[in-house]
Amino acid sequence: MSIALLLLALAALVALGLGVSARSGHEMGLQQWTVAGRGLGTLFVFLLLAGEIYTTFTFLGAAGYAYGFGAPCYYIVAYGTLAYVISYFILPPVWTYAREHNLVSQPDFFAHKYKSKPLGIFVALVGIVALIPYLVLQFVGLGVIVEAASYGSIHKTASVLIGAVVVVLYVITSGVRGTAWTAVVKDVMILSVAAFLGFYLPIHYYGSITHMFEAVDKARPGFLAFAASGQSVSWFVSTVLLTALGFFMWPQAMGACYTARNADVFRKNAIVLPLYQLVMLFIIFVGFTAFLQVPGLKGGATNSALLKIVVASFPPAVVGIVGAAGVLTALVPGSLIIMSAATLCARNVVAPLWPQISDETTVLLAKILVPVIALIGAFFAIAGNSTIVALLLMGYSFVTQLFPALVSSLLPNSPVTKWGAFAGIAAGVATVVYLSLAHQTMGTLFPALPEMVRDLNVGIVALIVNLIALGIVSALTARRSGVALRDEHGQA
Repeated sequence: MSIALLLLALAALVALGLGVSARSGHEMGLQQWTVAGRGLGTLFVFLLLAGEIYTTFTFLGAAGYAYGFGAPCYYIVAYGTLAYVISYFILPPVWTYAREHNLVSQPDFFAHKYKSKPLGIFVALVGIVALIPYLVLQFVGLGVIVEAASYGSIHKTASVLIGAVVVVLYVITSGVRGTAWTAVVKDVMILSVAAFLGFYLPIHYYGSITHMFEAVDKARPGFLAFAASGQSVSWFVSTVLLTALGFFMWPQAMGACYTARNADVFRKNAIVLPLYQLVMLFIIFVGFTAFLQVPGLKGGATNSALLKIVVASFPPAVVGIVGAAGVLTALVPGSLIIMSAATLCARNVVAPLWPQISDETTVLLAKILVPVIALIGAFFAIAGNSTIVALLLMGYSFVTQLFPALVSSLLPNSPVTKWGAFAGIAAGVATVVYLSLAHQTMGTLFPALPEMVRDLNVGIVALIVNLIALGIVSALTARRSGVALRDEHGQA
C-alpha cells in the first residue's frame, strides 16, 4: 500500500472514529440527534457553518472555475462574505424563535411561523429536491479526489461506496454531533492545505503570486478581467446577491444554526467568518497557477486542475495529505446533507400526515432513511446522470426562493399571509424550473434591454416573480380574512 493510499484510508477512519465517539454521554433523542440539544458553543457552530463553505465543490470547483473562466471566480469569495453580514441580523431571531418552540428543522420554522402544516411540507419538498443533487456533488467530488490521489488504484465507484458507508455509520450513531467533531479535523486540514498550496505553488513556478498573475495575463490578455458582456460586472453583482441571499436557506445550514447555545454565537461568527472566507483565495491561486502548468483541460475536466498540479508537483506523501483533506471536504458536508434530508422526510413530510407519531419514532424513521438517501446519492454519483447536473444548477435558485418568506416572517407586523408565502415560493420555484429547463437567460428573454440588464443572473427574474406573487396573494387573502400574519403576542 502506497503512502498516499494509506493517508486516504486514515482520513476515512479518523472521520468514522470521531463521528461515532461524539455520541458518548448523550442519549440520541430527536433534539440531540438533529440539533445537539442546542448546546454547541461558538467554536463548534463556527465549524459547522464553515463546513458549508469548504465542500468538494469548493475544493475542486473554485480552482477549476479560476482555471476555466478567470475573473468570474471571485464571486465565490464575495457571496459568502456578504452572506455572513446578513446572518448577523437574521440568524439570532431565527434561533430564538426555534428554541422557544422546540423547532428542529427548517420547515418547522415556516410551518410554525405561518401556522400552516401544508406550507411546512412544501418547504420540506423544496429542500429535499435541492439537497439530493448537492449530495451527489459531494460523492462525485469524493470519487474524483480519491481516484486521483490514489494514482488510480481506487476507482471512483469504490471510493463513493466506502464514503457513503462511513457517513451513514456516524450519522446514524451520533447525528449532528458526529459532524461537528469531524468538522474540527477537516477544517484544520483544509485550511493548512489551502494556505500551503496557495502560497507554495505560485512561488515555486513563478517566483511570487504577483508574477503568477502577470504570467497568466501575458499568456491570455483579459482573462483576469470581467468580460464586457456575458459574465460581466453586472452578472457578478447579481450572482453574488442571489447566492448570498440563499446561503443560509439550505436546510442543513439552518439545521446547523439550531445547534447554537445562544444567539450571540451568530454575532461572533459573523464577525470572524468573512476573514475565514479569504482563505478561498488560496484555492483560486492554485487554479491560476495550474492554468499554464497543466494546460489543455476543457469542460468538466477543469475541476481536476488542483489535483493534477498537486500530483505533478509533489511526492506521494503530500498528494496523500491533500487527498485526505479532500476526502473530509466530502464527508462533513455530505453527512449534514444526508441528515437534513432524512429529517425533512421523517419530521416534515411523514409526521404531519401521521399526527400520532412520537419523537422516538420520528428519529427511528429518519435513521432508517439515512442509508436510503445515501444510496440514492451514491447511485447518481456513480451513474453520472446528466439530469442531476440540471437539478444542481437549480438547487441554489430553489432555496433562495425561501428568503422573502423567511425575512417577512421576522417582521413584527408582517403583512404576509401563509397563502402569500406559499404562492411566492411556488411561483419562484416554478420560474426557476422553467428558465433552467428551457435554458433561458435575461438576454434571450429580453433581447432589447441594455447589455447590463441582459447579463443579470436569471435568478433575479424568479425572485421578482416570487415577490410579486407573495405581495398580491397576501393582499388578497389578508383582505378576505381580515387578518395578516400574527406575531406571538397576537398583534396583527
